[in-house]
Amino acid sequence: MLLSHWELRRVNFQPPTVKLAVSGKNKCWKDAIFVKLQLCYGTEQLNIFWPEDRPLRLITPALPDPLPDEAIHNALRSPTGCLPLRQLAAGKRSAVILISDGTRLSPSERLLPPLLEELSAAGIPDDAVTVLVALGTHRQQSESELRRLTGDDVYERVRVLNHSSNTEDCVHVGTTSRGTPIELNRAVVEAGMLIITGNIEPHLLVGSSGGVKALMPGAASRRCIERHHALSKSYKAEPGCVDNPLHRDLEEALRFVPAPFLLNTVVDMERRLLGVFAGDVALAHTAGVKLANSAFLVRRSRLYDAVIVSAGGYPKDAQLYQAVKTLTNAAAFVKKGGRILLVARCQELYGHPKFAEAVEDHPDRKKLLQELSKRFVLGAHKLEQIHTILQEKQVFLYSDVPAPLVELIGFKPVASLEETIAGWASDADADIAFMPYGGLTFSKTE
Repeated sequence: MLLSHWELRRVNFQPPTVKLAVSGKNKCWKDAIFVKLQLCYGTEQLNIFWPEDRPLRLITPALPDPLPDEAIHNALRSPTGCLPLRQLAAGKRSAVILISDGTRLSPSERLLPPLLEELSAAGIPDDAVTVLVALGTHRQQSESELRRLTGDDVYERVRVLNHSSNTEDCVHVGTTSRGTPIELNRAVVEAGMLIITGNIEPHLLVGSSGGVKALMPGAASRRCIERHHALSKSYKAEPGCVDNPLHRDLEEALRFVPAPFLLNTVVDMERRLLGVFAGDVALAHTAGVKLANSAFLVRRSRLYDAVIVSAGGYPKDAQLYQAVKTLTNAAAFVKKGGRILLVARCQELYGHPKFAEAVEDHPDRKKLLQELSKRFVLGAHKLEQIHTILQEKQVFLYSDVPAPLVELIGFKPVASLEETIAGWASDADADIAFMPYGGLTFSKTE
């Protein structure tokens, strides 16, 4: 095995020698010594078994030690590039706090109490505070999900709302230099004090999450979001780099609202704090991006014949819409003609109606893809991303998605994870890697 003891601990592996009685199709491994590996699947842990004498490369983030929650208070007391929040909010009549929805790792329930404490000290009472879930075009969150996102105490103290991307619920405030109409939630536009929260990690479309993304596209209209996303037809971003036209288009939205205050985190898959950044949106975000890049960008020195990848569990694998990001991350480490085994629960299936429609309602896939190459369709663009990967690699999916739908997408459904892993392990000539946290593992070339 090519896994150090440190690596074994970091990815939560079990003790490295397990005597396993193998039956059925796997008799070739009878009496072998196996390593038992754990990977995340939704909110559960799955065990997979790998022959101890069979090489397996580990691809995983290099994480710093976690911080205590006191780091949140420290960041608020010493923000970057601006006065502390309680001074900025003094004299304001109201405040709106943007938080992420359940598809993100942002620890909102731990960020909100310190924020409310600062707003209260500034003279803004709870009944003048609105927490707005920056959904973009994601689905609405249920009441139980809203409570989980904010914590019961905060949910009872302040008004908590889902963002609506419908045009009638947004206000046109301007247009970017690249023609994106900036239409933002009315509550955001009318806020006396605007606070943006979120989590920072490399992002395939705009370079990095966090920062302005809670405002735009998080609190924007559908038309605004689609117009911005369509820029990806003309411009490309490198994960971890925000110096690109797509991110700059987002940043232009800041010109049309009173200067927001930023509170962002960098967390691991278990939502432990690795860093907290507060203050000016651009300056504080830049500092957070630096830490996120050092943790989640993994140097790619070689390509593999096959990669076994888990999204890292919930929420990264809650739906196919999110799991495609993990697939893209894994594909960057696989040779042309290689294989990817994606382990992602996807209990919510597609995660976007346009994605579902593109897969299930278009009998002529080739024609649809030709249309998508000419115009951007939000949601359906995920099928285009999948098609690009499938042109060069085979994708096997172990999930809760029914096998016929897996096949419609273009993947090969996996019924038995154990047998598939054993089959791959028996290919002695294949150079295979394991990505236990694929949703947070991004390729960085030499």
